[in-house]
Amino acid sequence: MLEQIINFIQTTGYVNITIKELIMIAVACFLLYLAIKKEYEPLLLVPISFGMLLANIPLAGLMEEGGFLYWIYQGVELDIYPPLIFLGVGAMTDFGPLIANPKSLLLGAAAQFGVFTAFLGATLLGFNFQEAAHQLHL
Repeated sequence: MLEQIINFIQTTGYVNITIKELIMIAVACFLLYLAIKKEYEPLLLVPISFGMLLANIPLAGLMEEGGFLYWIYQGVELDIYPPLIFLGVGAMTDFGPLIANPKSLLLGAAAQFGVFTAFLGATLLGFNFQEAAHQLHL
């Protein structure tokens, strides 16, 4: 029985774990604890800590073709995730303060005039439309 346990441990990647990986796994678990139990910024800390855990699994081969992180990276490479993220952020938007104070809508609309003013100013300075839009990240 002991021989089978030793054989199992030697065939996993945990034989090759380093102290740096152990420290990062401990930090990731601490961040998960803060996010879940203490509810400190869970939307930020949970993905960060899961990424830390995945990145520090010893000899996992997650980035090889067909691995878990390979398919996650394909979603980044093929621009699938940004629309999903913005869709989720839009679904979480709380319009309660806007309904309570409609003047804030005018303030938000006025902020967009600054973007268009900067765009027109850049074109007047000699930038073409593509260069002017690139400077504003439009």
